Amino acid sequence: MGSREPFLSAIFFFFLLLFCLGCKCIASELHLHTTQTAVLKVDASPQHARQIPDTLFGIFFEEINHAGAGGIWAELVSNRGFEAGGPHTPSNIDPWSIIGDDSSIFVATDRTSCFSRNTVALRMEVLCDNCPAGGVGIYNPGFWGMNIEDGKTYNLVMYVKSPETVELTVSLTSSDGSQNLASSTIPVSGASNWTKLEQKLVAKGTNRTSRLQITTTKKGVVWFDQVSLMPADTYKGHGFRTELISMMLDLKPRFLRFPGGCFVEGEWLRNAFRWRESIGPWEERPGHFGDVWHYWTDDGLGYYEFLQLSEDLGAAPIWVFNNGISHNDEVDTAAIAPFVKDVLDSLEFARGSADSTWGSVRAAMGHPEPFPVKYVAIGNEDCGKKFYRGNYLKFYNAIREAYPDIQMISNCDASSRPLDHPADLYDFHVYTDSKTLFSMKSAFDRSSRNGPKAFVSEYAVWRSDAGRGSLLASLAEAAFLTGLEKNSDVVQMASYAPLFVNNNDQTWNPDAIVFNSWQQYGTPSYWMQTLFRESSGAMFHPITITSSYSGSLAASAITWQDSENSFLRIINFGSDPVSLTISATGLQARVNALGSTATVITSSNVMDENSFSNPNKVVPVKSQLSNAAEQMQVTLAPHSFSSFDLALAQSKLVAEM
Repeated sequence: MGSREPFLSAIFFFFLLLFCLGCKCIASELHLHTTQTAVLKVDASPQHARQIPDTLFGIFFEEINHAGAGGIWAELVSNRGFEAGGPHTPSNIDPWSIIGDDSSIFVATDRTSCFSRNTVALRMEVLCDNCPAGGVGIYNPGFWGMNIEDGKTYNLVMYVKSPETVELTVSLTSSDGSQNLASSTIPVSGASNWTKLEQKLVAKGTNRTSRLQITTTKKGVVWFDQVSLMPADTYKGHGFRTELISMMLDLKPRFLRFPGGCFVEGEWLRNAFRWRESIGPWEERPGHFGDVWHYWTDDGLGYYEFLQLSEDLGAAPIWVFNNGISHNDEVDTAAIAPFVKDVLDSLEFARGSADSTWGSVRAAMGHPEPFPVKYVAIGNEDCGKKFYRGNYLKFYNAIREAYPDIQMISNCDASSRPLDHPADLYDFHVYTDSKTLFSMKSAFDRSSRNGPKAFVSEYAVWRSDAGRGSLLASLAEAAFLTGLEKNSDVVQMASYAPLFVNNNDQTWNPDAIVFNSWQQYGTPSYWMQTLFRESSGAMFHPITITSSYSGSLAASAITWQDSENSFLRIINFGSDPVSLTISATGLQARVNALGSTATVITSSNVMDENSFSNPNKVVPVKSQLSNAAEQMQVTLAPHSFSSFDLALAQSKLVAEM
């Protein structure tokens, strides 16, 4: 037999190799969690400070994902005027359905409405001589079910016509009709004219997926039109869903851009948003099909309501109007004059005196004082279209002559090269992956300091690493915003997009706020924005970061002149913790630990999201700073966003804003 030494040597070598490889792997794993070091210096001296525009951070609202209809607009009835099926009758009445069967009831639309701008009505013929005890009729489930809550009042308005006297029972029930939450019987006098009926319904129970039903037991014919059900407790009585408006208010928005987005353009011009068809009494508004996002809106949330919402939020209105261009068709500049006149009329509606032609319409709607519209966007994402520049100049010149103080926003990007047309601001949109957006914190570093300012009206991380709103997405977005603060001498405004998504219509993900008929939560991107709500109008201070890990860090520092608190925001986009030394020069006094706090957004997994079942999985967590001085030592968690609210020792503690 041969010697065993070569065999034993081979085994030894094999295990040694495995050991070495294992050590290398362990070292690699340890490296992922190695604490990095960094030094951050803030120059807080007044001579190097620069004021951030008062308007820097606001919100953009688009009618997308049922954000308005079935969202912030509190109307509970979907297709309240039976117009969604189109002007040709008989038409589809979805989501309305019948109570009964074909032998007891027949319904069809016709064009007998008393409203000239929305002529479709519903004719209901009751066929049964001995109808069931509960009656037959129609019901509407609203937008994926109506949220009816115990003790709350709901205001029903509907228009009815019947040639013979009839009693109608209006009820709020569960989705299958088995649970009756509220009910009232309304007599209708036989007449050839339409009658407006109003009824308050007080719920005696809670059901999140309720429906409105209208029934009768009498044989005959009844016509219905413009059936509305609104909660009595809308925000300031203006028709908005209070809990969703509260989340908007918590962002302290300085502007509201509305109503789109692609919603403004339409796939075809015939389906674009038309402001004058969205004003006046709600019953008379024709509504329209939003063919970009594929759903009908009754336009109860119209131009006037957007202006009112801006006022309620304390935000400057930014009116985005159609410039004669959709996704698929355009108006030649030679024929654009009626569109220009239409926009001038819209501005008179907002800004004109109560005695002016269109200002009087606004006053009749309940707002005699003008709305302060000082910004308009001429189109949306239309820069490359054939007639955009020609159309743009027609609008620009007409508005400049009539309203010289209005700031006009071009769709063309001027971040890297000058515009070839006049503008006060230019629109900048970015939807990209997290790594790219993180790197774009320096996107405006080399932009010209002359010419129009940037309006970053749509930004977000999306697609693969965004999920439905991940921690990772929010960190990249936060880093991007620190870059906008740094470059706020050339960036005037910025807003995230989209703002809202109804959980039942997830056409676009992610979004800042997710809701259904009765719940809502903020994604990490929403909570990230709350940590920037103090930035608009603050003083920006230069910072420097020294570290071999600086490519994974982003930061900004601000102070308020009328407050003695400072805010320092730091994003750790990497997977390692960071031991950070913070020092500041130019402070008027040392930092007081007693009044200073740290607020951190992080989670165990960078792709973690919030949900209805766990709405607080990734939210800001505030703690008291244990030590603070001219030089601070803090540890940044991996994949985290930390905001430090620092109080000066000589200051009186100020209330948190």
